[in-house]
Amino acid sequence: MALTGRTALLAALGSLPVGILAPSWTGMLAVNAPLSLAILCDYALAAPVRTLQFTRSGDTSVRLGDGADVQLTVTNRSRRRLRAQLRDAWPPSSTQDPTRQKLTVPAGERRRLATRLRPSRRGDHRAERVTVRSYGPLGLAARQGNHEVPWTVRVLPPFASRKHLPSRLARLRELDGRTSVLTRGEGTEFDSLREYVPGDDTRSIDWRATARRTTVAVRTWRPERDRHILVVLDTGRTSAGRVGDVPRLDASMDAALLLTALASRAGDRVDLLAYDRRLRAQVQGRSASDVLPAVVDALAPLEAELVETDARGMAATALARAPRRSLIVLLTGLDAAPVEEGLLPVLPQLTQRHTVLVAAVADPRIARMADARGTVDGVYEAAAATQAQAQRLRTAEQLQRHGVTVVDATPDDLAPALADAYLALKAAGRL
Repeated sequence: MALTGRTALLAALGSLPVGILAPSWTGMLAVNAPLSLAILCDYALAAPVRTLQFTRSGDTSVRLGDGADVQLTVTNRSRRRLRAQLRDAWPPSSTQDPTRQKLTVPAGERRRLATRLRPSRRGDHRAERVTVRSYGPLGLAARQGNHEVPWTVRVLPPFASRKHLPSRLARLRELDGRTSVLTRGEGTEFDSLREYVPGDDTRSIDWRATARRTTVAVRTWRPERDRHILVVLDTGRTSAGRVGDVPRLDASMDAALLLTALASRAGDRVDLLAYDRRLRAQVQGRSASDVLPAVVDALAPLEAELVETDARGMAATALARAPRRSLIVLLTGLDAAPVEEGLLPVLPQLTQRHTVLVAAVADPRIARMADARGTVDGVYEAAAATQAQAQRLRTAEQLQRHGVTVVDATPDDLAPALADAYLALKAAGRL
């Protein structure tokens, strides 16, 4: 039983004159006995909570930054009118509106309540429980109970870099020979013949075809299709750090999504795995139309683990997922110690059979610190930033000496820079 503020107010108002005019046990009994009887009657007339039925409907997934609508249907199976206050409990990061709702449900009827969620974190947001407080007709007492009504809303990565996709697709069409800008290089496939225009590479002239027609014919080429791209996401401790307001892991996810969307449009097969000391997520063997939704869904619940990444285990897992020549894109950090002690010793296993690209998130604050001058603190900050930049550059050069392509960019620039590196490798026929 739960008592309301109205009950406390009536008790106070009744006790006040008794305490002033005739303070005695008899007076207190004369006030509280009728009030207690009214409370018991009100409690008895309140609709029972245990017989209520709840069902949910609405959104099951939403992108981070967008809103999700979830409906809760309350069915009153009792013979009494339900006057209630309801609290639908979601995690604090779900940011629900409203948090509490009042409703009235006649006997045998149902009502639907709507809740708007604006999640502030990725992952699975689960409804915990529904708490109902059913009031009597006098509003003096209430029955209260909890119901487990499960529902999960998966909050997906925002994919902010999708704004770069149209421009990269235009460049892909240029590489694919569908526009006037055509490319030619080792490892490309013959596409078709067209008439020569000034500026074309004379090595592309097809002399046999020219002999059969009145104009000079040149071959057009397109990048090879059906290449395998394996995106490896490092979820170890280095991915847990924040660069500005964005975790490194989230920036890497955004870059992986743009690369997946671009490569699948290019006709390449894309697989993904997330690894630190064990396999955290994987997407394998999906078609071009299914791979991006599958990758988005797999990345949604991922969180960085505060453990050192097992580079040997990661390399072995990557090699097992890439039995033939592939482009392995490793989204990790460029910190000197993890690279020198973990990644460099296993690189020969990867570069022997595959093309390897390492993409890392750079901190733009380091560049700003390197330009600081004018104060003693600014000079020390500039010296520290310059040293950090030089160390990061040395690490990148070590990777490049092993034949690795390195992309080091800020969170806002990492996704388009990685897409550009992929296009450059494709244009050069290195996939």
